[in-house]
Amino acid sequence: MPKTKLYKRLLLWRYKYISEKNFIFLLSLIIGLLAGIVSVTIKNITFTIEALLEKGIYFSNNQLYFILPVIGLLFVYLFVKYVSKKPSSHAIPSILFSLSKRGGIIEKKNIYLPLITAPLTVGFGGSVGLLGPAIASAAAISSNLGQLLHIDRKKRSLLIACAAAGAIASIFKSPIAAIIFAIEVFSLDLTFASLLPLLIASVSSVITSYFFLGDSVLFNFTVSEKFMIKDTLFYVILGMGTGVASIYFSKIYFAITGFFNRFKSARHKFIIGGLAIGVMLFFIPPLYGEGFSFINDLMLGNDIKALGNTPFDAHLDNIWIVIALLFGITLFKAIAMTTTFAAGGTGGIIIPTLVMGSALGNVVAKVINHCGLNFSVSEANFTLIGMAGLIAGVLHAPLTAIFLIAEITGGYELFVPLMITASMSFIINKNGLDHTIYTKELLEKGAILTQDKDQSVLTLMQLDTVIEQDFIALNPEMSLGEMLKEGVSKSSRNLFPVTDAKNMFVGIILLDDIRSVMFDQSLYRSTTVETFMHQAPDYIIYEKDSMQEVMKKFQDSRAWNLPVIKDNKYYGFVSKSKLLTAYRNELINFTS
Repeated sequence: MPKTKLYKRLLLWRYKYISEKNFIFLLSLIIGLLAGIVSVTIKNITFTIEALLEKGIYFSNNQLYFILPVIGLLFVYLFVKYVSKKPSSHAIPSILFSLSKRGGIIEKKNIYLPLITAPLTVGFGGSVGLLGPAIASAAAISSNLGQLLHIDRKKRSLLIACAAAGAIASIFKSPIAAIIFAIEVFSLDLTFASLLPLLIASVSSVITSYFFLGDSVLFNFTVSEKFMIKDTLFYVILGMGTGVASIYFSKIYFAITGFFNRFKSARHKFIIGGLAIGVMLFFIPPLYGEGFSFINDLMLGNDIKALGNTPFDAHLDNIWIVIALLFGITLFKAIAMTTTFAAGGTGGIIIPTLVMGSALGNVVAKVINHCGLNFSVSEANFTLIGMAGLIAGVLHAPLTAIFLIAEITGGYELFVPLMITASMSFIINKNGLDHTIYTKELLEKGAILTQDKDQSVLTLMQLDTVIEQDFIALNPEMSLGEMLKEGVSKSSRNLFPVTDAKNMFVGIILLDDIRSVMFDQSLYRSTTVETFMHQAPDYIIYEKDSMQEVMKKFQDSRAWNLPVIKDNKYYGFVSKSKLLTAYRNELINFTS
């Protein structure tokens, strides 16, 4: 942190003249503007790359486009290997981990790395989105700005959520959905203290987007067919379909990621993943890039244009061939997206989820309209609501899904079917999976914040802060006299760890264990520490145990002190009194 006189004077002036609440409001405004600029920048860089490729390669030989994502992934691979030296992590999980285990501290290089690797991935046709990288860059800016201005951990976390909301509001021009996303995904309390900064950040980010990009929208669609009560059952069916599809989406992601994790070399991942992506794009062209044009074509009824050139062009006059191809996109979008990630690409999952949901919604509508039972539903509306259903299931964020789709299309007249489909999808996915793509790994590490305050407080606590090391260790061969002279007389504690010559923990002795014999001098030489030593009621493993597990071990063992083992050696003790004091302090800070 800079220590110049001007910097210190500015901090003193701020502390003296600007209240903490107003300062957070001001910072949320600034962060919203910066998030908007980041989002506009990452979009413009990507669109520039796409435009250059269209002029230089795509139209000269349209059979070469499936090679472009491989070239983009090669550039990312070379950049990571020789410049950044560290592969990029997925945006939302890494942010959630920083909030729960690093006090909202994000490395500075995460400000610019997504602005390089994401456009290379998506601009060359990688089957991922730009929203995740935009959130990652904006969150890193927010975190480092908070550190610079000496913002505490809790407010720094709120400002990171403001950055995420700002990025979403800027890309989709949907400030309400952005606020709800921050609350649902970042598990913020819905209070005035958190709501107003999110609102300020979202509005300022949207204004930034309008300033640079004008009033252009992602989806050129206006709802023309209103919700009909007779279609309710069909929207329930769509909700069930998107719920099952969202489970498929997550399981495919975990399966493919697990497969590629077997390869230790990033080069092997790139080669295998690149070849797989090339093959998929050759046979299914709509998998190319983010997929916004695909969604727009579907909502406008341009099925043939949406499908592009395929080996089945001669059969597209058969509606069931069209349905089969669209269903294929539903299945393979998740595979293409995950393979892009696994091959080293950088991107987000929200936009691919929208593409998959639009294809599935359109398929369901077409099947209903052509099943021969004289049913008729709006294919455009089903395309729209399919996106909401899949977002609700994949992200476990039904409110975000409802307001996002309603805002980006102006489809507020479809609120009822949006709620039906999104809630049905969420319920099915939640019963099938306890975690999302964002949270599975964090749950395994015990590093996820939820609306459960008890679990969140334990997640925020750090084991190092409650470990005490002012204990005098004894050796098993030490005599009773030596123990009294070297241990008891010099210690203010009533507990003594027993360790061997290699500092391996072998047992404990309590002062109560020797109280009846400590003044019997006849035993000073004839008895040893090993005589009085006994096993601890349980052990805390430093590398393994989360704070939730530590608390459970105290509850089950009913002990007041438990030893900590680090690298198989004695490291210290955790006392129940210090643990509960730390828990209370963290709870007060968390809920204040």
